[in-house]
Amino acid sequence: MISMQNILERFIRYVKIDTQSDPKNPAFPSTEKQWVLARLLEQELLDLGLSEVHLSEQCYLTATLPSNVDHVVPVVGFVAHIDTSPDFSGNNVNPLIHRNYDGGNIVLNADRQIILDATYFEDIQQYKGQTIITTDGTTLLGADDKAGITEIVSAMEYLINNPEVKHGKIRICFTPDEEVGKGAHQFDVDHFGAHWAYTMDGSQIGELEYENFNAAKATVTVKGINVHPGYAKHKMINAITISQQFINGLPSHEVPELTEGQEGFYHLHNLTGDIEKTTLEYIIRDHDIEKFKERKETMFSLVSSLNKKMGKEIFSIDIEDQYFNMKEKIAPVMHIVNIAAEAMKKENINPIYKAIRGGTDGSQLSFMGLPCPNIFAGGHNFHGKYEYVPLESIEKATKVIINIAEITANKYQ
Repeated sequence: MISMQNILERFIRYVKIDTQSDPKNPAFPSTEKQWVLARLLEQELLDLGLSEVHLSEQCYLTATLPSNVDHVVPVVGFVAHIDTSPDFSGNNVNPLIHRNYDGGNIVLNADRQIILDATYFEDIQQYKGQTIITTDGTTLLGADDKAGITEIVSAMEYLINNPEVKHGKIRICFTPDEEVGKGAHQFDVDHFGAHWAYTMDGSQIGELEYENFNAAKATVTVKGINVHPGYAKHKMINAITISQQFINGLPSHEVPELTEGQEGFYHLHNLTGDIEKTTLEYIIRDHDIEKFKERKETMFSLVSSLNKKMGKEIFSIDIEDQYFNMKEKIAPVMHIVNIAAEAMKKENINPIYKAIRGGTDGSQLSFMGLPCPNIFAGGHNFHGKYEYVPLESIEKATKVIINIAEITANKYQ
């Protein structure tokens, strides 16, 4: 029997440690505070009795649960990330526990009138009667991805304490800096030594994902000329206002707030500057590789046409690919997705196959030679004050990990 109380206490212990990453810091990991949780986890894994526990100089924590069967079984890995989003405060997280949720609104902070509205965030209503863990309205919760860490550690603890459950060799890894897109950059696939792995980094219960966006980031620089406004006619070029021509040149409906499913988008997420220089920072996303290429070409062409219109090099652009759709690498080994689906069905969970509108460490790892689908961790409304996770979802994900280990061992007898 998995102890719900142990799972709850473990999760609360993890989320109270601030591990936000920093996209502006080129260091790896990008914040020193990620080491705090990494070292705590290192000691926990040692105390549980896992072998080959190793915390690398880059803050990758790996460990092994040795096989307890006498036949050869492929090595399966499980991966989660230590850091939380830099987009919203992860400092002084104060989780609130709501037992036997009644299906209605949840008051997160009465003083500030912050309410998790069940009609706006309607997914929460499916968890009526369960234990809901929320924020207090002042920080994010950190279920992304400390729920995943909790699930992996809890599953390893269960397998150690219940040797009658047969499994092959299992490798686990907790990575830094996933939220800033660098989580897999220094991952040593050969050292990890798994035949395949799963990231425990999805959202609602049942999610099983092996497709994600192709992704790139684009930086558009607009050069202006500053002249005294009283004498500026036909002389001043205001980079701030001219930049609007680039923004308007892209399809206005192809933005995150107006797209869903496998629809791609251009997302202007930062604009800074002054009259002489303005910078637009975009992310480009599409599941289809050809459409992804077309999106990048659209931005290059727009820069070229605007410069031609202006009669000088006012606009410049730099585009850098970030990650690609892991479906290309997962499709040839679909049995690893089928094993995860079987593990869910064993817990009466209907797998929800979704194309991720984002990316995970798994997308990069798949292209590095480690096929790595993504499994639900249970959380909702990531990266903000309305984040929550049902305790029962964490428990179910823990059981799915255990089932994957057992199913794999049985299939390879």
